Amino acid sequence: MASNRFWQLNRRPVDDDVSGALSLETEAMPELADGQVLVKAVYLSMDAGTRMWMTEREDSYQPPLELGTKMVGLVLGHIAASRHAGFAEGDLVRGFGQWAEHAVIEPELSGLVKVDTGISDIKQHFGVLGFNGWTALWGLQETAGVEAGHNVLVSAAAGATGVLACQIAKILGANIYGLAGGPDKCRWLESQLGIAQAIDYKNDDIAAELAKVEGGIDAYFDNVGGPILDDVLPNMALYGRVALCGLLAQYKGDGRGQGPEHFDQILMKRLRVEGFFSPDFMDQGERLTQQLKEWLEQGRIDTPFDVTDGIENVLTAYDKLFTGGNIGKVLVRI
Repeated sequence: MASNRFWQLNRRPVDDDVSGALSLETEAMPELADGQVLVKAVYLSMDAGTRMWMTEREDSYQPPLELGTKMVGLVLGHIAASRHAGFAEGDLVRGFGQWAEHAVIEPELSGLVKVDTGISDIKQHFGVLGFNGWTALWGLQETAGVEAGHNVLVSAAAGATGVLACQIAKILGANIYGLAGGPDKCRWLESQLGIAQAIDYKNDDIAAELAKVEGGIDAYFDNVGGPILDDVLPNMALYGRVALCGLLAQYKGDGRGQGPEHFDQILMKRLRVEGFFSPDFMDQGERLTQQLKEWLEQGRIDTPFDVTDGIENVLTAYDKLFTGGNIGKVLVRI
């Protein structure tokens, strides 16, 4: 009888002990109810925001996952079986499923969509053409209002969303500054993406480096939250914007942290601080994808991928998101 392997959430992780909270389980191949599909995974997306779903935090856009259930995450794969009129066997799809070899998905509840099989690398459905690309484009254009000549700062600039935000800001004609951990990542950002300056948040004086930016930072695309904001706020330009899409520094525990020490700068510099999540613009996916695909085909934007093989190695890949062990998008190939 065919079987399915999946990762199960057994308890709430404490600090960095994610591996002690999940276990790799085996089950008989799941049966489908009406309206469901079975997706044979090709790639699983590793996303830092899912760390918050493992906690007990109730005031999130995603309620906490129940203990004893399959870990949820984005899946790219083919329909292996369908009891849904909108999907047929063989369709290439992307949506929220499980960290599993085969994911049972209810399309209406998971954002499941058919995706283009004609692109040269289907991984880009988790890269330029995926939620990371959508987030970068929406955050820069709609939330931060970036225009040509603006000084744009991107945190976690070598991460999955950060690398795309840097490239899109460059396309928009901005001057890009990036924050990344370690000299290797900083050299990569400057040499490969051509940003104006990469600042090593582990070794450099962030505030001192930002103080050198003529005119200040017009737009801060923030993926991490946390104390770095205190280095940024005093160096923002008048009427600058902070677009906050991630809290990487605070996903452990209950995800809460102290407010910024330099909170007064929001008033003194008349700043606009706005949080945004992908659910805010899911209905704009087709429009965002069209623009991103055009840039991708023109060779103006790309995603580096960090790929780990095997369902059994999911936690090894996942750990890279929190240790800085990756450049670009972390995936698991099933």
